[in-house]
Amino acid sequence: MNLLAFDTSTERMSIAVQRGSGDAAARWLHDGAGGALTSTHLIPEIQRLMAQAGLAFGDLSAIAFGAGPGSFTGLRTACSVAQGLAFGAAVPVLPADTLLAVAQQAHHQLGQPARLRVMALLDARMDEMYAASYLYESDQWLCTKVCSLIPPENLVADPDQVLAGNVFAVYGTRLPAHLHQRLDAWPTAQALLHLAPALLASGAAVRAEDALPTYIRDKVAQTTQERQLNALVRSV
Repeated sequence: MNLLAFDTSTERMSIAVQRGSGDAAARWLHDGAGGALTSTHLIPEIQRLMAQAGLAFGDLSAIAFGAGPGSFTGLRTACSVAQGLAFGAAVPVLPADTLLAVAQQAHHQLGQPARLRVMALLDARMDEMYAASYLYESDQWLCTKVCSLIPPENLVADPDQVLAGNVFAVYGTRLPAHLHQRLDAWPTAQALLHLAPALLASGAAVRAEDALPTYIRDKVAQTTQERQLNALVRSV
C-alpha cells in the first residue's frame, strides 16, 4: 500500500509518504512551519518526499488529507492540492477527521495502549476550541462524542479521558482544573498513515471531485467590537 498523507489544518505543515505495507513499509516524513508558508511549500515538499520514496503519483493507493476541523485557509489548501494530485493521477482521496488524527497521534505518543479514551482538542481561535471524544479498543477507533465548538471553560470530560491537542499553551489556565491528563498532540501526517487502511476498508475513499473539507464554523473572523467585548469579559 503506497500512500501520501498531509495535514495543514493548524499552523504546522505535516507530510508523509509510505511505500509498502505492514512491517515492510518505509516512510518519509516532513514536519515544519505551515500557515502562510503552506501555499508555496506544500507541493514542493510533497514532490521531494515522493522522489525520495521513488514513487510516482500514479503508484499511490490513495491520497489522505486532514479535512477538518481546523484553519479555514489550511483546509481549503489541503483539499485543493489533494484533489489536483488525485485527479491527475486517477487515485482516490481519503478526507480524514483532524480530531481523530490528534487522537491517533496521542495513542502513538502514549505507547499504543490496548485501550484509550481521548478528548481531542484543537484551537479554533476566537476564544473557542474544537472538541471531540474517541475510544480506542479492539484495534479500532470509535467516536463517542462528535465535534463541537466550545469556549475552554465549557469543556466537559470524564476523569479517565486524556486531553490531547494544541490548546494548552493558549487556554490551559481556562480549562477545568480537575482535568489534569493533558498531552500536546497534533494532527500529523504520520497519524493519517496509520488511519488510512481502516478508512479505506470502511469505504471512506472518494473521487477527487467529491473530496470536501469539514467546516464547523461558518464565521472565521471577529469584528473589532466583538474582540473588545470578549477581552472585557475575560478580564471580569
